[in-house]
Amino acid sequence: MEIGRKQIGKILRIGDHGAYVYAGGHPEEAVLLPAKYVPEGTKVGDEIEVFLYRDSLDRPVATTKAPALTLGEIGCLKVRDVTKIGAFLDWGLEKDLFLPFKEQTGKLKSGDKVVVALYLDKSGRLCGTMRITPYLKSDSPYQKDDKVEGVIYELHPSIGAFVAVDCKYFGLIPKQEWFSDGQVGDTVNARVLRVRPDGKLDLSGRGKAYKQLATDAEVVWDALMKRGGEMYLHDKSDPAEIQKVTGLSKNAFKRAVGHLLKERKIELTGESIKAIRQI
Repeated sequence: MEIGRKQIGKILRIGDHGAYVYAGGHPEEAVLLPAKYVPEGTKVGDEIEVFLYRDSLDRPVATTKAPALTLGEIGCLKVRDVTKIGAFLDWGLEKDLFLPFKEQTGKLKSGDKVVVALYLDKSGRLCGTMRITPYLKSDSPYQKDDKVEGVIYELHPSIGAFVAVDCKYFGLIPKQEWFSDGQVGDTVNARVLRVRPDGKLDLSGRGKAYKQLATDAEVVWDALMKRGGEMYLHDKSDPAEIQKVTGLSKNAFKRAVGHLLKERKIELTGESIKAIRQI
């Protein structure tokens, strides 16, 4: 029987502690399925689907409970506890999943959500890793302009946000398309900018330009209203300040301001933007 996978086992015998299950014609390798997981009416010779992992004493044990992920799969799990040796994650089984420090990509605390892949360490124990890029697939069914959903698993200011699309496909929101205060573990909705030759996805957190323009203009207008109808930003303002106030890139901000000017809803004073009339 394989550690970390769901599999069909056959009941070899039933005792006080539970049933012993084996697979592949190897009864000598039978593993205990604790009594609380043995379905009522189970008989010797019955077949049953189980998941195999190691208990707190590092012994192989079977369960009929379904874990959040199996070997090689990726999932978003909640941090139960952080200790001196690593973090422990809730993955739906009695024994929490161990996430070693060396497999963490950032500081964690209890209650955080993390995207991890399930792997076997050198001693044959199931562990989680936040370094999931090697586990992500690049054969998604998505095409340019498709809407997708994913979970942020890494953030790099100089590159952008790395996203596990559907928790299985590689996606990247480049920094020029990333205008959010999202954090690792957050779910994001995005649009496919392009499918690379290798199948990986470049994404955008923004809609198509002609649709996004009106939305961005509303963002600028709302920022104006919150500041009493005048905002001390202009086309020479620092991009970081523009993003802090509006959440927009400098280029998107300038396009939105141009749109509002064209509709004669604002005026420019040289150092600020003033509202002329409300939408």
